[in-house]
Amino acid sequence: MKKFLSAFLVILLNFLTVSYVTAGGSVQDNRTKIVIYTSMYDYVISAVQQNLAKAFPQYDVEFVYGGTGNLENRIATEQASGKLGCDMLMVAEPTYSIELKEKGLLYAYKSKEAQNLTFDYDKDGYWYPVRISNMVLAYNPEKYSKDSLPQSFADFANSASVKGAIGMRNPLVSGTQMASITALRDKYGYGYFDALGKQEIQIEYGSDGLITKLQSGEYKEVMILEESILRLRQENNSKLEVIYPTDGTIVIPSTIMIIDSKWSADDNTKAAEAITDWFLGPDGQDAIVTSGWMHSVRANFPKIPVGSISINQIRSTSMPVNWEESFRQRPEIQDRFQEALASR
Repeated sequence: MKKFLSAFLVILLNFLTVSYVTAGGSVQDNRTKIVIYTSMYDYVISAVQQNLAKAFPQYDVEFVYGGTGNLENRIATEQASGKLGCDMLMVAEPTYSIELKEKGLLYAYKSKEAQNLTFDYDKDGYWYPVRISNMVLAYNPEKYSKDSLPQSFADFANSASVKGAIGMRNPLVSGTQMASITALRDKYGYGYFDALGKQEIQIEYGSDGLITKLQSGEYKEVMILEESILRLRQENNSKLEVIYPTDGTIVIPSTIMIIDSKWSADDNTKAAEAITDWFLGPDGQDAIVTSGWMHSVRANFPKIPVGSISINQIRSTSMPVNWEESFRQRPEIQDRFQEALASR
């Protein structure tokens, strides 16, 4: 009898083990899996993931990081295969959300938190703003005085005092930078791109290059996201400072979306709905503000990123972005930008 029981237990254990082995060969638990493609920085993902684990111990939430351009290419490739590798998306700005809605890849969800948002969202529930980034100017006061530098985006592109010593990210791979050049095109026309070219602006793939050269003094001033500077100031005691441009900070709402069940990797819509509500709710927004140095999308949220000013102050003079136009005219805007810089 003992031998029979022992053999039975071995068989049962083997059966249970095989039942939870994935294609990769690792043993998994029976938690609901959700895969999120995101352009959020790794340090934000890490903090958010810890908070999500506490809020939803029943979910196995996996983040896959990529710049907006890289994620767009990945989604296009996966769409051609008939199935996406994610269940949710969190990208840099609304333009790509508009595109995916038109392609029929998104799931409409009317979040209970929508009434608390102070930024626009898709009224059908296909996408919501989840975090606010601000495109600003920045400089190193240990190398140059603020008074000697441009205080506006217009002067950034035209002041002879910084010619050959300014930088920005590549709008072909950065969603926030693409949004910014669209806003600047709308305000100043395509001549703004020509001015940047004549200024001999340098294009960096990521923010790290901008920061390194700002610290060394190679760049006198850069166009960069506010959170990149705020994080350095708090975590590394950096002396780099933000300049909120006098012609308007460019306010960029990053979006969250749920993939339609016929396209999603795991088809766990209810779990994706709960995660969306969490991100838009007080706990998710607290994680965004405190761990990402980005502003909240909720009305009258009590916290702002350390070292920043209130989002209401920023919005009062912000430079608008026409998201629909940014989507429809994206190829033209990108081509004109490349032509302007190539002809310098």
